[in-house]
Amino acid sequence: MVKLQTIEQFQEFKKQATVFLFSAKWCPDCRYIEPFMDEIEKLYSEYAFVYVDRDQFIDLCLENNIYGIPSFLVFKNNELKGSFASKLRKTKAEIVNFINSIK
Repeated sequence: MVKLQTIEQFQEFKKQATVFLFSAKWCPDCRYIEPFMDEIEKLYSEYAFVYVDRDQFIDLCLENNIYGIPSFLVFKNNELKGSFASKLRKTKAEIVNFINSIK
């Protein structure tokens, strides 16, 4: 998973098929999903997966209505295709179902 470094990079990733994971190191529910995110990335190799640090990019979170973490946004061709945004813990099955709903 690529770690987002700049807002410009976010704009570039939006042009392709990208799953953005909004997260933070201090978030226990974010740590919960870490063990299976590599497997999810392999299942959906047609997507770029990008980690967005909520604390580093708080304005980007607000612009995209990310008020809880972990949360996901999917973009293709600069168009938002789906959002799985809440403060609730997510399971592997829920994340897979969300990505499947975009295809």
